[in-house]
Amino acid sequence: MTNDGEDRSRLVVGMSGSSAPQLGIALLTELRAFKAVETHFVLSEGARRSIELEAGLDPDQVASLADVSYDPRDLGAAIASGSFLTQGMVVVPCSMRTLSNIATGNSDNLLTRAADVTLKERRRLVLVARESPLNLVHIRNMETVTLAGATVFPPVLALYHRPASVDELISQIVGKVLDQFGIAHTLFRRWGE
Repeated sequence: MTNDGEDRSRLVVGMSGSSAPQLGIALLTELRAFKAVETHFVLSEGARRSIELEAGLDPDQVASLADVSYDPRDLGAAIASGSFLTQGMVVVPCSMRTLSNIATGNSDNLLTRAADVTLKERRRLVLVARESPLNLVHIRNMETVTLAGATVFPPVLALYHRPASVDELISQIVGKVLDQFGIAHTLFRRWGE
């Protein structure tokens, strides 16, 4: 609930230790501006290092963009339970290690446990998988999570909207992620509009 008593949908956002933490940061920034969505955030230890190295930011500063943040070791957190209602979860970026853990049901940390709960409750799980090129193990893990109900969402660059900067490329990807959850935005120009 917001301070004025209005219901807010909840979205779990995870970031794992892959390259491109800017995608997760941009998503959290957009969701913070979109006050109708309450964000519940979990950051893996690997993501903390990626944020420092690639974005030049303090990971706690990134965590402060969310409404609620959790320690990845806290398997008793609200997002570890199916009774905690959410509209789903996005892992952005999603490392191949995290993808593998989700595919095999290895819930040894809060991020993978929350993803497992999202799948078991048949809620939307979007995995912004960051790796290239892919090997057969990656592809089979992607197949497994897809068969389990997740959406594998590689952050593929689109150029039809004629981006003039890296920020515009990131905005288009973040907008497409928001589309997966039916969250309205104006982050990019849609084809034919």
